[in-house]
Amino acid sequence: MAEIKDPENTILMELKDGTVTIELLPDVAPKHAERMKELARSGAYDNVCFHRVIDGFMAQTGDVEHGDMEDGFEIRRAGTGGSDLPDLPAEFSKLPHDRGTLGAARSQNPNSANSQFFINFSDNHFLNGQYTVYGRVISGMEHIDAITRGEPPASPDRMVSVKVAADA
Repeated sequence: MAEIKDPENTILMELKDGTVTIELLPDVAPKHAERMKELARSGAYDNVCFHRVIDGFMAQTGDVEHGDMEDGFEIRRAGTGGSDLPDLPAEFSKLPHDRGTLGAARSQNPNSANSQFFINFSDNHFLNGQYTVYGRVISGMEHIDAITRGEPPASPDRMVSVKVAADA
């Protein structure tokens, strides 16, 4: 288990194989960090599938509208929805898309991020300056590496639960 320096800005994501600890970066992307905490605290991320998992690239999840595997799940629509909260403006920074970083998923519009995010399997520097980086995995990356691949996966993995460490 990682040493948690700031429990209010740390996410504990429970996967089938164990806990992934994510350090949010509110100093870099305050709106995105706040949104993740808001959705985690409401339980919106619980049971949401990883709907797009590309080997050597990234694992994408967070469609709280169509990706909840316990409530109205539609794998073919997973990845097309968001939350009922407004979209977020881009918060681009100089932080690179390195292995283990969290990026905000969005449409072609840079200001369309909502609830979806991805975790980079490798250094994906071609994404730098185009997608908001707002967190990094500080422990449990082996559990991210074990997520079932596919676009969408035949039997997708899910985030069993997502909590703010301060509340856990």
